[in-house]
Amino acid sequence: MSDPLIALFAEVLEVEATTLNDQSAPDNVEQWDSLAAMHLVATIEDKFDVQLSTKEMMKMHSIGLAREVLKSKDIAV
Repeated sequence: MSDPLIALFAEVLEVEATTLNDQSAPDNVEQWDSLAAMHLVATIEDKFDVQLSTKEMMKMHSIGLAREVLKSKDIAV
């Protein structure tokens, strides 16, 4: 089964989806820098039709934490 959040991160970061998991973060994904983080937030907001607060954006230190933020907004990912 395809994971839409992993697919989104893979596309934005230009890496293979198979290299990512919920523990993937800027510390262990070289391509995930501050510019990529801004692009990720914009893409997440567009793809899932959601508005993220600054606090929510700052909480997303990994794919798993991004998933938690989206789930808290009743978005199934």
